[in-house]
Amino acid sequence: MPGSFPSGSSALSLADGHTVPTDYWRALPDGRLECGVCPRACRLREGQRGRCFVRGRVADQIVLASYGRSSGFCVDPIEKKPLNHVLPGSAVLSFGTAGCHLSCKFCQNWDISRSREMDTLSAAASPDTLAAAAERLGCGSVAFTYNDPVIFMEYAMDVADACRDRGIAAIAVSAGYMNPAPRAEFYRHMDAANIDLKGFTEAFYRKLTGAALRPVLQTLEYLATTDTWFEITTLLIPGYNDADDVLARQCRWIVEQLGPDVPVHFSAFTPAYKLRNVPATPPETLKRAGGIARDHGLRYVYAGNVHDPAQQTTSCPTCANPVIVRNGYAIERCALTPSGRCAACGTAIPGRFATAAGRWGQRRMPVHIADLEPAGTGSHDRRRPS
Repeated sequence: MPGSFPSGSSALSLADGHTVPTDYWRALPDGRLECGVCPRACRLREGQRGRCFVRGRVADQIVLASYGRSSGFCVDPIEKKPLNHVLPGSAVLSFGTAGCHLSCKFCQNWDISRSREMDTLSAAASPDTLAAAAERLGCGSVAFTYNDPVIFMEYAMDVADACRDRGIAAIAVSAGYMNPAPRAEFYRHMDAANIDLKGFTEAFYRKLTGAALRPVLQTLEYLATTDTWFEITTLLIPGYNDADDVLARQCRWIVEQLGPDVPVHFSAFTPAYKLRNVPATPPETLKRAGGIARDHGLRYVYAGNVHDPAQQTTSCPTCANPVIVRNGYAIERCALTPSGRCAACGTAIPGRFATAAGRWGQRRMPVHIADLEPAGTGSHDRRRPS
């Protein structure tokens, strides 16, 4: 439900350098403004926030209150997003903001996504500063992650454009819960995405996420018509979304609607947030899910949040040659040609590959962006017109 802006350190102003106007909203006859970014359609009176916390009504318009602010920056292996068919072995500069438009009871980043304090956003960087930092750090991409970039889409799109100017890819890690018009604009700026398909029943989405399944499927269907590379992740929660019949329906839908080449990651759940009483996902569940996926024709199926090199290796669907052998997030061997084909038989492996695999490995490196800021730039600078 919408809420009032708190006072004190979280008070917002259009003059604070981090609050910017947005485009996707409309005025209602009763005087409220309806946000149009996601299907929640929050209807706000002056001074109220949307469910996501970072979008709200100020001066009779819907604003984004976290432009240029982050909960922190870190250089990760791209396989951690997870993306296995995008620049394997490369480093990605990752960051998120605060808040979320979903209410997942199993959220693994709940301290960020459920934050209701602007002080969570302790780091700041303009789009150009971020792009320059990614280049200096040797990152092939920047990822909007930890919480959903849908809610800070204006900042994410500007960062993506600044990165593209430097040959750096932009990656969205998202739940895919978005309305059609902002969805189309957002993904025009994204080179790749990992969509979190949290389950495959409306009941699961309603009870455990406070959202709905159909808009997520529509995002996946839309992405299949674009040039944005995408992969799918499902966190398997014992007793909630791991039944054989549900997994079979999910895999069948992916093959029929998106195609057999979409990489699918089944990840292990760790007790967190409001599901701390639910046991962790057994490794056997991931193997069972992978078998169901392959039986339904999916060619690239992976296990996540476990150490299982066999289920994290990319194999050629024609000759079964291991073309990318992983040990956790590290690349141990790559048998792809520079054009992304199996070195043994020449089959094209779908994805966005570089001429050679990266060597970033397993490292996770926190970054203080201010230390990398070029002289003459400011963390409040923005590319979007006011």
